[in-house]
Amino acid sequence: MEELFDLTKFDSYKEDNRREVKRAEGGLPNSLWDTYSAFANCYDGVIILGVKEDKSGNWHTTGLKNAAKLKKDLWDTINNRKKVSINLLKDDDVETFSVAGEDDVIMVIWVPSAKREQKPVYINDDLFGGTFRRNWEGDYHCARLQVKTMLRDQAEETMDMEVFEEAEIDDLNQDSIRGYRNSHKSFKPGHPFERLDNSEYLRVIGAAGISKDDKRLHPTAAGMLMFGNEYDIVRYFPEYFLDYRENPDMIIRWTDRLQSSSGEWSGNLFDFYFRVYNKIIKDIKVPFKMEGGFRVDDTPVHRALREALANCIINTDFYGKFGVTIIKEDDKLTLENPGYIRLGKEQMRRGGKSDPRNKSLMKMFNLIDIGEHAGSGVPNIFNV
Repeated sequence: MEELFDLTKFDSYKEDNRREVKRAEGGLPNSLWDTYSAFANCYDGVIILGVKEDKSGNWHTTGLKNAAKLKKDLWDTINNRKKVSINLLKDDDVETFSVAGEDDVIMVIWVPSAKREQKPVYINDDLFGGTFRRNWEGDYHCARLQVKTMLRDQAEETMDMEVFEEAEIDDLNQDSIRGYRNSHKSFKPGHPFERLDNSEYLRVIGAAGISKDDKRLHPTAAGMLMFGNEYDIVRYFPEYFLDYRENPDMIIRWTDRLQSSSGEWSGNLFDFYFRVYNKIIKDIKVPFKMEGGFRVDDTPVHRALREALANCIINTDFYGKFGVTIIKEDDKLTLENPGYIRLGKEQMRRGGKSDPRNKSLMKMFNLIDIGEHAGSGVPNIFNV
């Protein structure tokens, strides 16, 4: 986090989504803990005590009268579980600097981003009222839905692994299952899963599981999302909605639209993925290329779009509001989903780690050669 604060660049800084200044003239300000929670629940940041911000956003030092006592109060408070749910700081995360002279001291607190299993980080022993997130230069209370998302994400077993005991295998759309199996067979001819009947096949790919109660096979959440019919899916995910819009226009509104609730198709993730992918690639130019006597119609741009679309679906919080929205315009493609980035933006762009919100969905897409499992998908998109 060294890039967030460098004393030599002090005069160039302004508050933003990862930097916050506070005067701390009368001791530790109460708002410090709001910011601590917000940085910990987002992408880390620095809190600088002994500094004020003027109307233009420029920083000016106010100094700290007793930095040693302030530091002791900080450590005493952050280790009080009634005040802060978890202490993420190490000794060297709190530093003091002399800016303009010996008496003009500031304190810099480097707040790391909490790990998935540590979130939500909250204050005042109040899970729903004391959890904050950072939006630009402000700290805002998290909505109950955001807190519940963080709680769900703590588990090693992801949400989509849950077995839906009320659902039956026959509830799944057989055409979608058949289409998936054909895609798998085309990608991996002779794969050992080929010989399995549908029920066993669904179990080994993560789309079905054995109930602990009745010991029978039922669809998992992933199986229902991937292969269910929309009218069944919404029984388990009331906010479930998939929406594709093309060329939105103030007059026409859009030239093409596909939505999961139309009743004209299954409305599940598998069918949505392929229907949308075929729509977003239709304008991509394909250079003439032969390989092994056959024309190759796949380009890096195709692969990047597959990765982006799969990433959007795999990392959706299907209990979140608003659903998945894909908007294709002449000059851009926008993919939106509910749910924050579990690894954080920096790690996502850097690559090398994978922490999908829905591991079973990722496995199912991987089996048909869609999506990366090694954390290289997003870096590849930026490379392309």
